[in-house]
Amino acid sequence: MVPLSFAGHDFLALPEAALFWPAKRALLVADLHFEKASWFGRFGQFLPPHDSQATLDLIATLVERTGAQSVWSLGDSFHDADGPARLPRKARERLAALTGRVDWLWITGNHDVGMTDVPGGRRLAEVEMDGIWLRHEADPADARPEISGHFHPKLRLSLRGRHVSRRCFVGSPSKLILPALGALTGGLDAGHGEIRRAVGPGATALVPLADRLLRFPLA
Repeated sequence: MVPLSFAGHDFLALPEAALFWPAKRALLVADLHFEKASWFGRFGQFLPPHDSQATLDLIATLVERTGAQSVWSLGDSFHDADGPARLPRKARERLAALTGRVDWLWITGNHDVGMTDVPGGRRLAEVEMDGIWLRHEADPADARPEISGHFHPKLRLSLRGRHVSRRCFVGSPSKLILPALGALTGGLDAGHGEIRRAVGPGATALVPLADRLLRFPLA
């Protein structure tokens, strides 16, 4: 975990694509896309069926490591509105244990809008925490500080003839976009026009390592 300052608050960025807010004892994650594999399976495209369990295992590990008392999931937590009904028994039990252990907040995303079978926790469209708005998709028209997800940003570089791709945060003075945490989530290039439009001037890709935070200005 490495320090990351945003909107006058101190956070810790985790290499596993999550953000910890020490003052709130809150772990922030985005785009978990639970049950993505089973959604594709219904249409004949079979993927490894353990994506939800793998993602839950990672979240449980991060809760233990950080001592988080809250988990705030910033939308697209399930790949579709029927995702909760398809959770395997083991994953459902693991999720129930987690939502029973910590204060869990589900922010609604475009994939899980209409979800009615909320597996524990609270569900909101967006919420303000100490002057920072938490929502699924960045709003370029809103100048208030905001943390969001949606875009699954990845930094892609060519180093000595090798192509490197890594999940990253994208930040500006008023916006911070989290990478996708889900086990089967892809990614959009951090320099893509849609991401730069969403965060506005001063967009920077942020890559947390074990001991430092790498910054790559997105021209």
